[in-house]
Amino acid sequence: MTSHSYTSERWWVASLGKTLIWARQRIHETGTSEVFDCDGRLTTYDSEDSANAALLDAEFRAYDGLDEDDASALGFSLEAVSPPQASTETALRELMVQSISPRH
Repeated sequence: MTSHSYTSERWWVASLGKTLIWARQRIHETGTSEVFDCDGRLTTYDSEDSANAALLDAEFRAYDGLDEDDASALGFSLEAVSPPQASTETALRELMVQSISPRH
């Protein structure tokens, strides 16, 4: 499966103290889903639902589903944080763990 064959992309975030951990989920036309994690692993799931369940079990939250109250509970502001962007997965892996300033 190539990284260019996906139909949609969704970002997930988890917080651990002053650290945000990101995961990128891509959904493919075939119905499978792959998750790129902070360790640079690409895990393929048989469906979007099974990938979502795995991410939720790992205490990730869908970034696009967060409101400001959710983000505040996770320790950040939606205005100050956005999913990482890079031109390669190697470069992206380096950005998948971010330190944040605590909200007061």
